[in-house]
Amino acid sequence: MISKSLEEYLKTMYVLKKQNGNIRVTDIAKKMNCTKPSVNKAIYNLKDNGLVNYESYGTIELTQEGENLAKKVLEAYDIVYLFLKEVLNLKAEEAEKEAEKIKSVITDKTINELAKYVHKVLGLNNLDCDYDVNKERCRRCERRTAIKKVK
Repeated sequence: MISKSLEEYLKTMYVLKKQNGNIRVTDIAKKMNCTKPSVNKAIYNLKDNGLVNYESYGTIELTQEGENLAKKVLEAYDIVYLFLKEVLNLKAEEAEKEAEKIKSVITDKTINELAKYVHKVLGLNNLDCDYDVNKERCRRCERRTAIKKVK
């Protein structure tokens, strides 16, 4: 189990990989508004946990385990964001900021229950399908398709 801070680094790396095709220390530092030494420390901690492959001044690559965890972290953020924006009607910018804060302290159990609630409020079908953010259930089902349309 890694810290919430390291989860955020992992999520940022995953997003950068999807956007740019590569992950660089400079880009991570810029996106997270932190120093390069902080990024390097995080990378080595993630490497020690088997979540990234990295050699000094080389490319940063997510392992399969690292990519899976990054997706889970991103999914949890999306659930909180949807709740704030679609259920509580916060403005998108405010929902983004608040979702970052809330997601960093909320448990997986609470995320799972929040996901079920959000799906019910949005009127999506088959809500008691044992959604579990850890197992990525329902990632490709009708509910996921409908949520992406909401965004």
